Amino acid sequence: MDKNALALYGGAQRSDTQEVFMKNRRHIARLAGWSIVVACLVLALKSVAWRLTGSVALYSDALESVINVFTALLAWGAIRISHKPADKGHPFGHHKAEYFSTVIAGVLIVSAALLIFKEAIASLQAPNPLGAPLTGMGVNLVATIINGLWAWLLITAGRRARSPALAADGRHILVDVVTSVGVLVGLVLVLTTGWLFLDSLMAIAVGINVLREGWKVISLSVDGLMDAALDDEESELIRQTIAESATGAIEVHDIKTRSAGHVSFIEFHLVVDGDMSVADSHAICNRIEDALSTNVPGANITIHVEPDDEIEQDSLTIT
Repeated sequence: MDKNALALYGGAQRSDTQEVFMKNRRHIARLAGWSIVVACLVLALKSVAWRLTGSVALYSDALESVINVFTALLAWGAIRISHKPADKGHPFGHHKAEYFSTVIAGVLIVSAALLIFKEAIASLQAPNPLGAPLTGMGVNLVATIINGLWAWLLITAGRRARSPALAADGRHILVDVVTSVGVLVGLVLVLTTGWLFLDSLMAIAVGINVLREGWKVISLSVDGLMDAALDDEESELIRQTIAESATGAIEVHDIKTRSAGHVSFIEFHLVVDGDMSVADSHAICNRIEDALSTNVPGANITIHVEPDDEIEQDSLTIT
């Protein structure tokens, strides 16, 4: 294949990969929008369940769903901002907007936990009998099933598209599902034993779980803001892809990676023969970029080409 044909083939590969990447972005944006609708529906159902029973545990569960609505709104807004193209003021794009939204979401989650503790302690001191527990539990179970299916969808899509805001929203909803199941089990124990204080204890357990999740969301988001490297599995994939596609070069060193939302940033030094032409070294770079773009969709790649007097001991072997 001659150089012109190779260039056309590489351009077609990049075009196909970019089309898939854009399709994933649109899919993520739609999911973020629907997440608001689902969160509002679940909140309405859980509020009905709480009103029917007067259970403080169901109140804490409903309060967590209020946070779900806010986190869904934050995720939707952050994803729209992060998908905006780079501009003069933000030449590297707006990808980190998702991390800021998840930090705010984490703070809201922690705040909800504190409100749950306040209500649970007050109820523990003066427990109230339950109203219509079976009906309320049935309504809450329907909301839990809806939440579980939606959490699975968001987490799966968020991981596939490298969207921290969407994945964080899904993880929080999954914690909400676990919380709801625990609350329902607690209410069954209250009805079985007649011990009303179990309702308050279950609410406190919900608060602890919510607090733990809030801290986890904040920690992961701060890690992203600090430009943490990609995980070991993806880093190894990148190294292997470079090694297999850099034929014609001498070595590769100083491979650095980081993620910003759904975009992976990859940069490294490529050592070539000092007598190699610019066109030939550029062709190698194009081949590497095509391979990386295929294996790591949406990657932002920077390659620094160096002559053979820049060889280092700690380098990647070219196959």
